Amino acid sequence: MVEAGWDRSDAWIFVSVVIGGGAGRHLRSPNTRRPEGVPLAGLLATAEHLQDAVPGRDEVETAVQRLCGAGLVTVHDGFFRLTPAGETLWRTRPRSGLSSTVDTMHGILTRNRPPGSDPTWTLAESDYTAAVRAAFAP
Repeated sequence: MVEAGWDRSDAWIFVSVVIGGGAGRHLRSPNTRRPEGVPLAGLLATAEHLQDAVPGRDEVETAVQRLCGAGLVTVHDGFFRLTPAGETLWRTRPRSGLSSTVDTMHGILTRNRPPGSDPTWTLAESDYTAAVRAAFAP
Protein backbone atom coordinates (compact mmCIF):
# COMPACT_ATOMS: atom_id res chain seq x y z
CA MET A 1 0.00 0.00 0.00
CA VAL A 2 1.33 3.44 -0.94
CA GLU A 3 1.59 5.93 1.91
CA ALA A 4 0.07 9.40 1.56
CA GLY A 5 3.38 11.29 1.58
CA TRP A 6 6.86 10.96 0.19
CA ASP A 7 9.37 8.77 2.01
CA ARG A 8 12.95 9.89 2.48
CA SER A 9 14.00 6.89 0.36
CA ASP A 10 11.98 8.34 -2.55
CA ALA A 11 14.11 11.48 -2.39
CA TRP A 12 17.26 9.34 -2.06
CA ILE A 13 16.43 7.47 -5.26
CA PHE A 14 15.42 10.70 -7.05
CA VAL A 15 18.75 12.35 -6.20
CA SER A 16 20.56 9.17 -7.26
CA VAL A 17 18.86 9.32 -10.67
CA VAL A 18 19.83 12.99 -10.99
CA ILE A 19 23.48 12.56 -10.04
CA GLY A 20 23.95 9.15 -11.65
CA GLY A 21 22.40 10.38 -14.89
CA GLY A 22 24.54 13.49 -15.03
CA ALA A 23 21.73 16.06 -14.74
CA GLY A 24 23.70 17.85 -12.05
CA ARG A 25 26.70 18.36 -14.33
CA HIS A 26 27.28 20.49 -17.39
CA LEU A 27 24.74 23.11 -16.38
CA ARG A 28 25.65 25.31 -19.34
CA SER A 29 25.27 22.61 -21.96
CA PRO A 30 22.42 20.11 -21.55
CA ASN A 31 23.47 18.43 -24.81
CA THR A 32 26.64 17.13 -23.16
CA ARG A 33 24.75 15.10 -20.55
CA ARG A 34 24.39 11.38 -21.08
CA PRO A 35 21.01 11.18 -22.83
CA GLU A 36 20.36 7.56 -21.90
CA GLY A 37 20.16 8.18 -18.15
CA VAL A 38 21.62 5.88 -15.56
CA PRO A 39 21.45 2.07 -15.41
CA LEU A 40 20.40 0.34 -12.18
CA ALA A 41 24.00 -0.46 -11.19
CA GLY A 42 24.90 3.23 -11.53
CA LEU A 43 21.84 4.27 -9.56
CA LEU A 44 22.78 1.88 -6.73
CA ALA A 45 26.42 3.03 -6.72
CA THR A 46 25.33 6.67 -6.55
CA ALA A 47 22.83 5.91 -3.78
CA GLU A 48 25.55 4.15 -1.78
CA HIS A 49 27.85 7.11 -2.24
CA LEU A 50 25.17 9.52 -0.99
CA GLN A 51 24.13 7.63 2.13
CA ASP A 52 26.83 5.00 2.80
CA ALA A 53 24.17 2.33 2.33
CA VAL A 54 22.76 0.37 -0.58
CA PRO A 55 19.00 0.73 -0.97
CA GLY A 56 17.11 -2.54 -0.81
CA ARG A 57 15.24 -3.98 -3.76
CA ASP A 58 11.87 -3.04 -2.26
CA GLU A 59 13.03 0.53 -1.54
CA VAL A 60 14.15 0.99 -5.14
CA GLU A 61 11.02 -0.56 -6.62
CA THR A 62 8.63 1.47 -4.46
CA ALA A 63 10.51 4.74 -4.96
CA VAL A 64 10.69 4.32 -8.74
CA GLN A 65 7.00 3.45 -8.94
CA ARG A 66 6.14 6.57 -6.91
CA LEU A 67 8.51 8.84 -8.87
CA CYS A 68 7.26 7.51 -12.22
CA GLY A 69 3.65 7.85 -11.10
CA ALA A 70 4.31 11.49 -10.16
CA GLY A 71 5.83 12.14 -13.59
CA LEU A 72 9.34 12.90 -12.31
CA VAL A 73 11.29 9.87 -13.57
CA THR A 74 10.97 7.41 -16.44
CA VAL A 75 12.52 4.00 -17.00
CA HIS A 76 13.20 2.91 -20.54
CA ASP A 77 15.38 0.01 -21.70
CA GLY A 78 16.84 -0.32 -18.20
CA PHE A 79 17.87 3.35 -17.91
CA PHE A 80 16.43 5.76 -15.35
CA ARG A 81 15.92 9.35 -16.54
CA LEU A 82 14.48 12.56 -15.23
CA THR A 83 11.40 13.85 -17.01
CA PRO A 84 11.23 17.56 -17.85
CA ALA A 85 9.13 18.02 -14.66
CA GLY A 86 11.77 16.18 -12.63
CA GLU A 87 14.54 18.27 -14.11
CA THR A 88 12.65 21.48 -13.35
CA LEU A 89 12.12 20.37 -9.76
CA TRP A 90 15.84 19.63 -9.45
CA ARG A 91 17.04 22.84 -11.07
CA THR A 92 14.77 25.08 -8.99
CA ARG A 93 15.73 23.60 -5.62
CA PRO A 94 17.65 25.70 -3.12
CA ARG A 95 21.34 24.88 -3.36
CA SER A 96 22.76 22.94 -0.48
CA GLY A 97 25.74 20.74 0.21
CA LEU A 98 25.75 17.16 -0.98
CA SER A 99 25.27 15.88 2.56
CA SER A 100 21.88 17.61 2.85
CA THR A 101 20.65 17.22 -0.75
CA VAL A 102 18.45 14.20 -0.04
CA ASP A 103 16.78 15.95 2.91
CA THR A 104 16.33 19.12 0.83
CA MET A 105 14.69 17.15 -2.00
CA HIS A 106 12.47 15.27 0.46
CA GLY A 107 11.10 18.62 1.65
CA ILE A 108 10.63 19.87 -1.91
CA LEU A 109 8.82 16.69 -2.98
CA THR A 110 6.57 16.92 0.07
CA ARG A 111 5.66 20.55 -0.66
CA ASN A 112 5.27 20.29 -4.45
CA ARG A 113 3.31 17.23 -5.45
CA PRO A 114 1.91 14.02 -4.06
CA PRO A 115 3.63 10.75 -4.88
CA GLY A 116 2.10 8.76 -7.67
CA SER A 117 1.97 5.05 -8.24
CA ASP A 118 3.03 3.27 -11.41
CA PRO A 119 2.94 -0.45 -10.62
CA THR A 120 3.82 -1.31 -14.24
CA TRP A 121 7.54 -1.09 -13.40
CA THR A 122 8.84 -3.84 -11.18
CA LEU A 123 12.32 -4.85 -10.13
CA ALA A 124 13.06 -8.56 -10.24
CA GLU A 125 15.25 -9.91 -7.48
CA SER A 126 17.64 -11.34 -10.08
CA ASP A 127 18.01 -7.93 -11.80
CA TYR A 128 18.64 -6.24 -8.45
CA THR A 129 21.24 -8.84 -7.46
CA ALA A 130 23.02 -8.54 -10.81
CA ALA A 131 23.09 -4.74 -10.48
CA VAL A 132 24.51 -4.95 -6.95
CA ARG A 133 27.22 -7.28 -8.23
CA ALA A 134 28.00 -5.00 -11.16
CA ALA A 135 28.13 -1.90 -8.97
CA PHE A 136 30.20 -3.30 -6.11
CA ALA A 137 32.22 -6.22 -7.50
CA PRO A 138 35.95 -5.88 -6.85
